[in-house]
Amino acid sequence: MSVDASDLLAKSAPGRSSWTAALISWEGLLLAVLIAIIAVNANLSDAYLTVTNQINLFQLSIEKIIVALIMTLIIINGEIDLSVASMMGLAACAFGWLFQAGFPTVAAIPVVLLVGAAGGYLNAFFITRMGLPSLVVTLATLIGFRGLARVLVEDRGITDFPAWFDNLGQQGLVGPLPLAMIIFVVLLAFFIVVLHFSGFGRQVFVIGNNKDVAAYSGVDVARVKAILFTASGLISALAGLLYAARVGAVRGDVALGFELDIITIVLLGGISIFGGRGSLYGALLSILIVLNLRNGMALVNVTGHIQTGVVGILLIVSVLAPNMRESLGAAWSNWRGRRGSR
Repeated sequence: MSVDASDLLAKSAPGRSSWTAALISWEGLLLAVLIAIIAVNANLSDAYLTVTNQINLFQLSIEKIIVALIMTLIIINGEIDLSVASMMGLAACAFGWLFQAGFPTVAAIPVVLLVGAAGGYLNAFFITRMGLPSLVVTLATLIGFRGLARVLVEDRGITDFPAWFDNLGQQGLVGPLPLAMIIFVVLLAFFIVVLHFSGFGRQVFVIGNNKDVAAYSGVDVARVKAILFTASGLISALAGLLYAARVGAVRGDVALGFELDIITIVLLGGISIFGGRGSLYGALLSILIVLNLRNGMALVNVTGHIQTGVVGILLIVSVLAPNMRESLGAAWSNWRGRRGSR
């Protein structure tokens, strides 16, 4: 029996009814949790709802949430990229190395972005051409990119970047909004359109559901994956540059461990670790929950180590809870079916 590619792609993308179901299930739960966190935080401190605090809330984690957007597409596609934080570090250190070597700062920025895209394509090559699992490949490049970053700057920090570069990360560009927040909003809108309202987005979903069936139906699986991983490297490099501008310095340990927060944000948003299911709306709610939760803990002087532990617990919950919810839902449906048959 032949498989119609258009029918397969249409079935793989969430329709209106599935979005309605999502909004009253996982996304609805996330929204309720977010409202509760906001209420608690507002009660903890009068400064919480100020414009300054809300901007700081985003600014302190802006690089993570930018990368979380492309990570959402990769995980829905049935893959994972563990090298994103190391690429952020490599990009920041490459920029610092070029700057210290006398390379023009304006010219260094596109060079670093090309390095990021090349690193992402390297991941894609081993995954799509060599047939290696993305978990193994990106774990290897996680180590490799981080090692290269440390080679470039060794144990020293590089500072004294041009004032205009530091200002891009530390001052408002449009009113009080810094450049990184504007980039986040633009990328969020762009990826929502790509994932949920384009043919490419439907291909991302269908490959995540079953890449063999997708290939049989005419989808160029290797091309889609190559685009996603190259974009991941490029956006991670951009995030590394934004981090360097915000902090005003780079070291070999830039963004060390950021992949934990990034993956937690994505999975907490209801994106299936097995691929084929999820939405950027859920990822956005998850971003707001994690940022507000960290902000609330900071307001009551919870240490960074404890905050990291809480994020680790969220990672476990984000993996287990959706599967538990589906199992409970199936059990409830079976129970109602047995009652109705009596």
